[in-house]
Amino acid sequence: MSQVLDTPPPTAPATDGDLAALAARYGLAVSGARPSLLEYVRQLWARRHFITAFSTAKLTAQYSQAKLGQVWQVMTPLLNAAVYYFIFGVLLGTKRNVPDYVPFLVTGVFIWTFTQSSIMAGTRAISGNLGLVRALHFPRAALPISFALQQLQQLLFSMAALVVILLCFGVPIAASWLLAIPALVLQSTFNAGVSMIMARMGAKTPDIAQLMPFVLRTWMYVSGVMWSIDKLAKGHHDWPSWVVPVLQANPAAVYIDLMRYSLIDSFHASQLPHHVWALAVGWALVAGVGGFIYFWKAEETYGRG
Repeated sequence: MSQVLDTPPPTAPATDGDLAALAARYGLAVSGARPSLLEYVRQLWARRHFITAFSTAKLTAQYSQAKLGQVWQVMTPLLNAAVYYFIFGVLLGTKRNVPDYVPFLVTGVFIWTFTQSSIMAGTRAISGNLGLVRALHFPRAALPISFALQQLQQLLFSMAALVVILLCFGVPIAASWLLAIPALVLQSTFNAGVSMIMARMGAKTPDIAQLMPFVLRTWMYVSGVMWSIDKLAKGHHDWPSWVVPVLQANPAAVYIDLMRYSLIDSFHASQLPHHVWALAVGWALVAGVGGFIYFWKAEETYGRG
């Protein structure tokens, strides 16, 4: 009887409200909880040195096993351009009525490769680095941003070769070349935004990485990389009136044509879509800001499951 009387009464299990109050009392927070948007931006800025160092290290290691090493950063897009020149320029005749076709083609290939590589790298940014994501606490957006920065660094190497090609084919140096700087800034913002969108999608569904090469190849063919949208439209008067404006407003085509206009004197303003700079800024803001917010909203889910 005494044992029964001395037994303490059962206590009710703690509720979620009690646990939350206890955590708040001692300053505890949920591990891996998503910070506010402004705090997230602050954390990214604090890790800017990690982002740049990580992108540089990835770029250096990319061709470390090849005998030619970093030369492949330039050789790869040049070989692609050579293949496209033979197939589209020679066999299919797309170089007809396109002045300075080789600079036109090489510029398109280099700028398109920048977007393509950024998106492909972003698609695997989380799913391909799960060990890093699960081992360390840092803003996950640092990964797709660093991969986009890596591709920008690679493009800058390629731009040196592009300048040599332009000069070899008689394209003079002009003040308009300075327009390439804001065009690249806008394209880099667009690429980083799309990379973050694809990083979130790829983290949830890794199979997207297998589908993306087909999507990107289709996108390339409609972006005027190997052919002039303006010249082709003039030869197809039977096209619906909306086709050409849609093709020209395509973000990849916008940034490619802006770079052609900046660097090639025979590519005139009349070949650009109306309000081209507004389009370039609009695509950069929509993809950059929208992609960042879209990625941030799933911050708590990366590396789990």
